[in-house]
Amino acid sequence: MILNAVDHGTAGNAVPLVLLHGLFGAAGNFGAIQRRLATDRRVVALDLRNHGASPHAAAMDYAAMAQDVTESLDALAVGPAAILGHSMGGKVAMALALMHPARVERLVIADIAPAQYEPHFRTLARAMQALPVVPGQTRAAADAALAPAIPDAALRGFLLQGFRPGTGWRIGLDQIAAALPAIEDWTVTGRYDGPALCLLGEHSEYVLPEHRPVFRALFPAIKFTTLHGAGHWLHSDAPDAFVAAVQGFMPAA
Repeated sequence: MILNAVDHGTAGNAVPLVLLHGLFGAAGNFGAIQRRLATDRRVVALDLRNHGASPHAAAMDYAAMAQDVTESLDALAVGPAAILGHSMGGKVAMALALMHPARVERLVIADIAPAQYEPHFRTLARAMQALPVVPGQTRAAADAALAPAIPDAALRGFLLQGFRPGTGWRIGLDQIAAALPAIEDWTVTGRYDGPALCLLGEHSEYVLPEHRPVFRALFPAIKFTTLHGAGHWLHSDAPDAFVAAVQGFMPAA
């Protein structure tokens, strides 16, 4: 599958950087972060399948999503690249590195572990599927309809980026909801010996101490950096520290 791409910067001699978003997100979530990282290299952000403007499909296992990335990078003429993934996108990045290590010059994993997670997102998916679509609907009305099930206003705002009032969800919501067991799971094996960095949010519990031996078994060169003041949404909570950490890990242009 060829994914929708947002492309910034120029190729030059620098290692390109590929950005992969999290569940219910899109390439555009990286926004200003992508532009800041593209000052000295090409930076490509991809909409993963069933997200953004990319095609929809039933399968959402990590092998399938990693294959989407390889096919899309081939179509964009992007050779070996640094791959950065946040949350679900971090799992896609890890799967790509383990399955196709020659494609990954280095790996950045943002606040996710190679592990199975609890089904926290199923309630969100059900609430989103239950959101009515009516003629003349406004975003404010859609937000109000979601509020009883999703009281966090910031989270509703994030989710509603994929909703078109009066039209419905742009994302493949039904496909995502059906595939949540695969998205929560982790079954990919292998070993990636290249440089790897895991960025952690100080106030996030997505990566726990018991995950570190699992990381090291798959990624022997892994290093861990905690971004102070950040929760799970590292690039939103601590953008300056996020950019500095990524730039410090990238090879010189």
